[in-house]
Amino acid sequence: MASQDWVEKDFYAILGVAKDASDADIKKAYRKLARQYHPDTNAGDAAAEKKFKDISEAYSVLSVPEERQQYDAIRAMGGGARFAPGGHGGAGNGGFEDLFGGLFGGGRQPAGAGGIPPEFADLFGGGFGGPAGFQRAPQKGSDRTATTSISFKGSIQGTTVSLREANGNVIDVKIPAGIKDGQKVRQRGKGNPGPAGNGDLIITVNVKPHDFFTRDGDNIRVHVPVTFPEAALGGEIEVPTLDGGHVKLRVPAGTNSGRTLRVKGRGVHTAKATGDLLVTVDVVVPQNLPKDAEEAVKAFAEATADANPRQDLAAKARL
Repeated sequence: MASQDWVEKDFYAILGVAKDASDADIKKAYRKLARQYHPDTNAGDAAAEKKFKDISEAYSVLSVPEERQQYDAIRAMGGGARFAPGGHGGAGNGGFEDLFGGLFGGGRQPAGAGGIPPEFADLFGGGFGGPAGFQRAPQKGSDRTATTSISFKGSIQGTTVSLREANGNVIDVKIPAGIKDGQKVRQRGKGNPGPAGNGDLIITVNVKPHDFFTRDGDNIRVHVPVTFPEAALGGEIEVPTLDGGHVKLRVPAGTNSGRTLRVKGRGVHTAKATGDLLVTVDVVVPQNLPKDAEEAVKAFAEATADANPRQDLAAKARL
């Protein structure tokens, strides 16, 4: 509390809690007030900025057991002691935006705003220093966060996205091959500055869905239509693969619709594993049969009249 006596400020009153409030109550009160008075949501409001600075100052003392104990003792004695603030973490966090539309979740810290304890950084997207206190070892700057979207192909083969800072600088981020939807990529040293070096930039990657391929872990699932003769008699079909080519797949005779066939090693390649291609067969029933084909189906029906695929249903349906 530079140039301020602790005795002159009632931190409990500032946070609106009792003097015997628990740590959880103090944290809850701070969280509520920080949301209400944060400068990012009260741009140009000097009173709100001062209030935010006061509640941050109050929390920085009451949230640290040793400092709270000393503060209580000084207040009980009537004052007289002065304490200098400790070192903070990273400075303000210039915003970023994805050149392709993804936006950074990090906020900025206006001049004069108090430090934000790390456990509440999620309220404002990160980028604030830790609570004030006595002298501590130098800290790295806080991390910043971003979100970007990439194509399904980019997630399989790897890609590079460009993120633009508010000052116009562009950061190119390499997305590794095989990344999954929702995974994060860490760009070291691209966070907020601090006495012990910069923090990191953490990018959450969203993968756009594909019309044909569906990812299942490191496996790739596809649905492939086959004709009734191919399913009944068996046959060889071609199935598209991730690399833009095709793989030949043998459909066994008597294959039912919905059966899944596996092609080893044609799924997602990562540094740790290689998945498979899982092909689900969908038997297609022809529409508007020509006369000769209709007669052939009737002949087939007569030849297989004794076959009843539903003969066991009654037994299965018993309660």
